[in-house]
Amino acid sequence: MPDLMRARRRDEEHRTATPLELFFDLCFVVAVAQAGRQLAHALTEGHWGHGISGYLMLFFAIWWAWMNFSWFASAYDTDDPLYRVVTLVQIVGVLILAAGVPRAFADSDFTVVWCGYLVMRLAMVSQWLRAARGSRGTERRTALGYALGVTVCQVGWLGLLLLPEGDVLGVFVVVGLMELAVPTLAERSYQTTWHPHHIAERYGLFTIIVLGETIAAATVAVQSALDEHDELGTLLPLAGGGLLVVFAAYWIYFAVPIHLHLRSNRQAFLWGYGHYLVFGSAAAVGAGIEVAVAQAFDKAQLSASAAGACVTVPAALFMFTVWLIHSRHHKRGLAQHLVLPVSSVLVLACTFAGSWAVPAAGLVAAGTVAAGVTLTARQGTALEQ
Repeated sequence: MPDLMRARRRDEEHRTATPLELFFDLCFVVAVAQAGRQLAHALTEGHWGHGISGYLMLFFAIWWAWMNFSWFASAYDTDDPLYRVVTLVQIVGVLILAAGVPRAFADSDFTVVWCGYLVMRLAMVSQWLRAARGSRGTERRTALGYALGVTVCQVGWLGLLLLPEGDVLGVFVVVGLMELAVPTLAERSYQTTWHPHHIAERYGLFTIIVLGETIAAATVAVQSALDEHDELGTLLPLAGGGLLVVFAAYWIYFAVPIHLHLRSNRQAFLWGYGHYLVFGSAAAVGAGIEVAVAQAFDKAQLSASAAGACVTVPAALFMFTVWLIHSRHHKRGLAQHLVLPVSSVLVLACTFAGSWAVPAAGLVAAGTVAAGVTLTARQGTALEQ
């Protein structure tokens, strides 16, 4: 008989991400990479509506499954053999999901994706039932509420398989809203003991991994073009601009210690939910660079400005969303608050630079970091005086 699963303390000292959680994140990025690859292919072919809608839906499925596990683990990670085995089963589920992404994108066939999700969600339900077995009172009701909510939502996703293709978007909206409501409803009377520093670290690590996947995707695109065309004059500005955007994204995200802001469920849930746009836009930058490289060598059915928009739009969205849900809580003064919103507008404006949109966006991103560092240094000097 396995040991009872007990909640961990929210004020536990030296709480950090475990090797199992890092392994979990790395496996999840396989699915992120598949979604980004399909997005790049759709945009290159000029299928904007299909590509963007498919990416947003599939990325939601990936992100939400990652969210479910991350917040549960922050409160109940026992790291015993049973917990590890169930987590590895969840990893199997995400790999099945990743294998089904191309088919879901191309043919709206969600069978493999749904089966992968089923494996992940059944494992997650078993974790919540184990947590319920080891708790009492309102904590037990919360755990059972999560188990029930996740099960109901998984049944709801059957609509993707049973309803006509034209109803896919409607199913995603309805069941997606149901999924988002589960934590709020389950934690009405009892708040799970997620750890602020731990959950902030988990999100930060996943951000790093997603940005790493973005660089990997862009590198493969540049390498393939270089092997085929050997035109450094065309590729270097694209590669340099793309790298500056990704490096700036890293710098901007990690400029503030966000765990100090996560003091309640309301603050934490808004911050956590908002990362759908943070993660999604970060991953989309890599797909955008792939499209820009393809367009530069006449292998994409879109204009130079449209290809540039594939990078500038997600980059601007990343900047603005990070400011809105993440960094503005630590900004002081009007100048600091304006840096990221203004920079996001300037990055969008780079779209109109045509074939130079990506290098221009990279320069704006670098200037954003420089402005932020300068203003922070001035504030520190003023406080010392």
